[in-house]
Amino acid sequence: MAERISRQAIVIVATLATAYVASHFFRAANVTIGLDLMRDLAIGPEALGALTGAFFFGFSAMQIPVGFLFDRYGPRKTVTGMLVLATIGGTVFALAPDWPTLLAGRVLMGAGFGVMLIGSMVVITRWFPPNLFSQVTSMVLAIGLLGNLMATSPLAWGVLLVGWRPLFGAVVAFTALAAIAVWFIVRDAPPGHPFLSRTPESPREMLRGLGEVLRNPTLKFILALNFCNYACTFTIQGLWGGPFLREVHGFTAIQAGHVLLAAVIAYQIGMLVFGPLDRILDTRKWIAIAGTLAVAAILALLAALSHPPAWLAVAAIIAIGSLSACSTVIMAHGRGIFPDRLIGRGMATMNTSVMLGVACMQTLSGVILGSFEPLADGTRTEGAYRFLFAFMAVVLVVAAAIYSRAQDRKPSEEMRARG
Repeated sequence: MAERISRQAIVIVATLATAYVASHFFRAANVTIGLDLMRDLAIGPEALGALTGAFFFGFSAMQIPVGFLFDRYGPRKTVTGMLVLATIGGTVFALAPDWPTLLAGRVLMGAGFGVMLIGSMVVITRWFPPNLFSQVTSMVLAIGLLGNLMATSPLAWGVLLVGWRPLFGAVVAFTALAAIAVWFIVRDAPPGHPFLSRTPESPREMLRGLGEVLRNPTLKFILALNFCNYACTFTIQGLWGGPFLREVHGFTAIQAGHVLLAAVIAYQIGMLVFGPLDRILDTRKWIAIAGTLAVAAILALLAALSHPPAWLAVAAIIAIGSLSACSTVIMAHGRGIFPDRLIGRGMATMNTSVMLGVACMQTLSGVILGSFEPLADGTRTEGAYRFLFAFMAVVLVVAAAIYSRAQDRKPSEEMRARG
């Protein structure tokens, strides 16, 4: 029985991870086609930042609601329904004739895909032992990052060949197929799990549970780093890394796509490295702090150097990609402070801070770059990017300092408590 359940668990998680690919493609695509969108729609960096951040505003807005849905209806029904919404949003985006319609489609996509990571984490929590949570979650993220890979060089080549709309349409079709697969394959919990025999909570009890989550004394420290860590790294990886290489270092769209592709591969490798580290070092807190401060140091270096060689900029972007994988350790730390009955609401609250942070940082980054006078050809200056990098470095250092006050949640302690 245990062997059969183990195989089933792998298939279920692999299905969710495959569906997660589309989410990563859509959230990252603007880093490759951003300058093309600005040119085609005659918009500035502020509008591009808002358009890119819109995905994450929609994403974050759905986290608390889907947390309730996960705890009441389970991941299978919730993920399937929200992937249908993502399919609708992707269709609107791919067919949009103007910027406002693009914005609406991107919000719907973000809202629909907002279930993927939390749904996977809830399933992992119920199908795998606690000491494997970080490692299995990292594997899901590594598979999902195939979407980021497709949003780099392959997308740049595809845009040159057929344009971005047909490519987006193909990924929308993939999302629809993923929704069908989730419905037929995913199961909420293994046989005998308490979730399957639970008495569903009333709306009042669900709200009381959310209040219990928010009152957790460790949560506020974790949320501080959750809000800032991925926000800063993905503002580079998912929005301005490509334009920085093209406008400051003269890269072509294809060349910048190759660098971003390498950064995503580095991120995937980082996921596999950071995943088991908490079990090896028996800490989550200090791994997260070390990774965050390393990213801050790289951003500070880019901010401090005037006209650095192109190889250094490339190496910095790739290194940030690898180190940004420490964000999974922060999520694992947060997962450890919630009991199973609150896992949906707890992880949804965590993910709200992550995605709201990305939405705010990407929107703010557009305002920061837009506040600098562009060059005669409309491109951003190196000074504008250096200021942005310095700002994000400071944000990460402050967030790490706040997070350092959190009590560590060690895997060895969880295993002893589990018996």
